[in-house]
Amino acid sequence: MKPQGVHPEDAESTSDASSRPENADADGKDADGCVEEVHADEVESDEPLLPARVHRPSDLMRLLVGVLAVVVLLAIAAFAHGTTSGLEQDINKGTGQAPDLLIKIAGLASSIAILLVPVAFAIERLIKRDGLRIADGVLAAVLAHGVTLATDLWVAKAAPGSIQEALTQPSPGDVHALTDPVHGYLAPVIAYMTAVGMSRRPRWRAVLWIVLMLDAFSMLVTGYTTPFSIILTVLIGWTVAYGTLYAVGSPNVRPTGQTLIAGLRTVGFHPVSAAREEASETAENSDRGRRYFVTLEDGPPLDVTVVDREQQAQGFFYRVWRNLTLRGFATRSSLQSLRQALEQEALLAYAAIAAGANAPKLIATSELGPDAVMLVYEHTGGRTLESLAEEEITDELLRNTWRQVQALQSRRIAHRRLAGDAILVDRSGAVILTDLRGGEIAASTLLLRMDVAQLVTTLGLLAGAERAVASAVSILGPDAVADCLPMLQPIALTRSTRATLRRLARERAQREREAVLHASQQAKQARLEEAPTDAGPVLEKPDKKAVKAEARAEKRAIDEAIEEAREEDLLTQIRHQVLLIRPQAPVEPARLERVKPRTLISFIAGAIGAYFLLTQLTHIEFGPLVANAEWGWVAAAVLFSACSYFAAAMALLGFVPERVGFLRTVAAQVAGSFVKIVAPAAVGGVALNTRFLQRQGVRPGLAVASVGASQLFGLGCHILMLLSFGYLTGTEKTPSLSPSRTVIAGLLTVAVLVLVVTSVPFLRKFVVTRVRSLFAGVVPRMLDVLQRPQKLVTGIGGMLLLTACFVMCLDASIRAFGQEGTSLSIASVAVVFLAGNALGSAAPTPGGVGAVEATLTVGLIAVGLPKEVAAPAVLLFRLLTLWLPVLPGWLAFNQLSRKGAL
Repeated sequence: MKPQGVHPEDAESTSDASSRPENADADGKDADGCVEEVHADEVESDEPLLPARVHRPSDLMRLLVGVLAVVVLLAIAAFAHGTTSGLEQDINKGTGQAPDLLIKIAGLASSIAILLVPVAFAIERLIKRDGLRIADGVLAAVLAHGVTLATDLWVAKAAPGSIQEALTQPSPGDVHALTDPVHGYLAPVIAYMTAVGMSRRPRWRAVLWIVLMLDAFSMLVTGYTTPFSIILTVLIGWTVAYGTLYAVGSPNVRPTGQTLIAGLRTVGFHPVSAAREEASETAENSDRGRRYFVTLEDGPPLDVTVVDREQQAQGFFYRVWRNLTLRGFATRSSLQSLRQALEQEALLAYAAIAAGANAPKLIATSELGPDAVMLVYEHTGGRTLESLAEEEITDELLRNTWRQVQALQSRRIAHRRLAGDAILVDRSGAVILTDLRGGEIAASTLLLRMDVAQLVTTLGLLAGAERAVASAVSILGPDAVADCLPMLQPIALTRSTRATLRRLARERAQREREAVLHASQQAKQARLEEAPTDAGPVLEKPDKKAVKAEARAEKRAIDEAIEEAREEDLLTQIRHQVLLIRPQAPVEPARLERVKPRTLISFIAGAIGAYFLLTQLTHIEFGPLVANAEWGWVAAAVLFSACSYFAAAMALLGFVPERVGFLRTVAAQVAGSFVKIVAPAAVGGVALNTRFLQRQGVRPGLAVASVGASQLFGLGCHILMLLSFGYLTGTEKTPSLSPSRTVIAGLLTVAVLVLVVTSVPFLRKFVVTRVRSLFAGVVPRMLDVLQRPQKLVTGIGGMLLLTACFVMCLDASIRAFGQEGTSLSIASVAVVFLAGNALGSAAPTPGGVGAVEATLTVGLIAVGLPKEVAAPAVLLFRLLTLWLPVLPGWLAFNQLSRKGAL
């Protein structure tokens, strides 16, 4: 019986290994006898079935590399025309001296062999019952043929002339026809040979590559192709093959329990059974191997860890991202060879025991074929620390855990993953440290402090911050614990710990919201109970002072409920406990990030936007354009840009019932011009307005609710105006009032998205949770605003005026550079601005840089404005609304900060 998920050839080698004479047991029984069959049955019953196919990250990496290589090749062909022409001339001169007979023989032999070799290999694989690989190869070949046809069509119809010249040349048989840009039969053959795995069979690979080189040489010499065409053909076949393998999955060649039994016998053990331990394979611990509990004929049981190449590669992209964003000392190697992984884990196991720590004792190591290794430990037993009941986590157990870590740190050994599942407690209460594979010897002081920060957080999650800190101080001392505070930040913790902290944060926020709603309902219920039964004449007006007093009482009750429900997060609690012991301890977090993800995304998005703008501006002559500009419209655009800050102040104050100075609010909006350059547009303005309202005496919860209400109404007005102006744009050129097809398509798209969100449980839950959290604070605030209609009118009017100012500023910028008859209707300009502003708010770049410019330029060109007018008009609009206000915004920000208004 073949092992589940093992390649047929690997299965054959496994059975051969298990039948060697040295595998016979002490009684002289051959290992292929009935004993082995019992072993195989027990292993199969105790081990979950492995998936038949796996999606290898290495295949995805090769796919991405292939796509990048194709892009680079096309870029070279497009922009280095002189280099490509010179290369072709040199190759033609060199190949022109080859004998004609040799060329004809090579062409004939390669044409025949290029078809026979793949067929012969397929027959050989089918005889060995490996038809799945052949099916993968055929699928890759079909897809590669389709890609070559699409590439040929693109080069012939839409590619730039330089790319067409690099990939084609006049056909020797017909000077009016061109050769094929990509070989329709060569790329499928390359895709086939890559997908079926010929790289693991050197003889077949060498034969096929010789045939391919002969065919390429004969085609190049006879003038039926170009060097760039050959390179592109190889890249397409190679890329399509790995894309196919990653999409459908590769046959699983991981070693099974049967292979493990055979491997244990080669190192002198006599196993009876092997049971696979169930473990969740997350991105953080999936590369730590599969674990088996093995019983022996004589002697204590064993714990065996099997590490294979595929499992080791899991979580690869997460580790690459960590290595990219974090500093070197805070990360570990993104991908190691099997030999390196084996040696590191063995070294850490020996070093930990030599340091006096309780760690699993390594007694043997061995390879399990070319793609897997195993590490054999003495059986430890016990339960993980996170699985213990609360009453079982005693102070003595916490101190014992710290003693083990102290033993490691005394020899400069960093564990790097002191989570709850890496700490075992046996029946006697002894603590055992496992999962040492990711650790380091001769570790730096920062890594040792990260271990302390991680363990104090792990114990804090299980026993509370006070007990965790007290146990650490009792073993390590107050100074060592205080030194870990700069490392006490989420980015320095394990992925599972960060996920737990985020879950607890969501639960705290939910409890706070429920407390606020409960306090509001109690206040309303008390007001109804205190109201007199005889309300007097119906026409009697309510006492305004009484109404204000009731509103103040309700706000006071809500604030008290928020204060009572507010909880500190675990990391803050740990800091407070440490500061009680060492008040002078450093609390400033250490800088562990090399680059923040938001900064990296902003840089990429900004580079894309800058590239788009540069491509649009290269064909525009700015000298005559500026000389012929209408400076009166430029002045009008400046005026509309300045008025937008007054409109923004009105839009904010309309949702703040408390008295706040108007001119100071205008100054805060000017300061926002500086803030949105250093933060995304949808984040910087919200934070600044919230901070400003708090400094003006508005309570924190009410300030957040006011800004949230303003944002919610702004979103609603934005959508309504976009639909309204889109409708007007569609009807302005037709005598009927029916909307355009674009508007109808947009509405249908929105409807489809709404249906998708409401039909998918995950998306529906996500949206409902976010909307509920938004309305939990906004709705009570809106009730306060509705009691003052003039405030609501001010807020909505400010929003409409703000949009009008920006639309008129963009329209004036267009008229400043437009000639007679090139202006657009206000409705068209409004649609373009509203769409560009929406994308700018969603873009991760500060101020929407790149996204807004690209969207506005494309939108103006789409509605009929010439490119020579659209590009400079957008640049002027963004200069007046984004870049020029930065200096006044910085001055306003500093002035308000000195006065305590920010």
